[in-house]
Amino acid sequence: MRPAECPIVTGLLRKLRSSHRIARMVRLHFTPLLVLAVAASPAMAADAAYLDYDLDGSGDVQEADGAVASIVEVEAEVALDGEETTLDGETRWPRDYVTIAAGVLTAPSYNGSDDRTILPALMLRGRVKGFSFSTRGTNLRVDLIREHAGAKTDFKLGPMINLRSERSGSTGDAQVNATGKRDRALELGLTAGLSHRGVLTGKYDQIGLRVTALHDVSGVHDSWLVSPTIEYGTPLSRTTFIGMSASVNFYGKGYGRTYYDVTAAESLASGLAVYSDAGRKTEAGKMTLGLAAAKALSGDLRKGFVLVGGAQYGRVMGSHARSPIVEDAGNADQWLGGLGIAYNF
Repeated sequence: MRPAECPIVTGLLRKLRSSHRIARMVRLHFTPLLVLAVAASPAMAADAAYLDYDLDGSGDVQEADGAVASIVEVEAEVALDGEETTLDGETRWPRDYVTIAAGVLTAPSYNGSDDRTILPALMLRGRVKGFSFSTRGTNLRVDLIREHAGAKTDFKLGPMINLRSERSGSTGDAQVNATGKRDRALELGLTAGLSHRGVLTGKYDQIGLRVTALHDVSGVHDSWLVSPTIEYGTPLSRTTFIGMSASVNFYGKGYGRTYYDVTAAESLASGLAVYSDAGRKTEAGKMTLGLAAAKALSGDLRKGFVLVGGAQYGRVMGSHARSPIVEDAGNADQWLGGLGIAYNF
């Protein structure tokens, strides 16, 4: 927990509040890469930066949806961190809020595919008495470290739950479909990080570091994923915000074996070569770079409707990239993009 802030005279707070609002506009909470997308209120999407990202190691269409979320999330952190609520006469929490976002995005049909899909994206994000929560694609996270109004450094730590649907339906590629569908995996984990405001351009910009760790508890891939992410964002004005992010996803052996290896039986059914390298070692399987932007339609990022958009580039790496699922049937280069509308309550 962060130490409590010293009490400030109420009268002085009122006089300084207007000048502090803009500084507080800058909270960046992107995800796994602010990346992509669009969306919806990742919950900002963004922690659906709003489009995450395999931001969280989601690695499929869910990753795109996360990205979407990231974009929204960036906007939400920056725009919604307005006035404080006073509790017990001393401790001040940032004001409560809820952001909802909806949009559309385009993304690969699976992580490593060269076939694209267009799908709707939805996201929800909020904060109640200093505790924040967000959805990103099919995951939910809660920050158990309470935020303090006016703090330049913000620490985050909390649980996360994710439903992974990688290759659980049609992939758009006949050979990959012939290898068989994968069951949906239920993953539990933690997300931790910190962000600091006032880095390069004065008191308004913000840099953040985040690490997400997930483990499959359903026995589908029976493995884990870890995704460290660095994010940077700054408001250009009261109505415009831009952000960027970069992340690397590390996968356990079971993840590579389930989603990238090809067994003899799967090879016979699909015509793809037998492959087992992805399941032999833990490694960095993907890197992503993302850009996102938010434009207030009401004249102020902190309230009303906000247009959000983003793009993300990802590259499947190592033994995952050499898999026939990617090298022969797909493409190691992965692009995501989206556009959406968020509303701040």
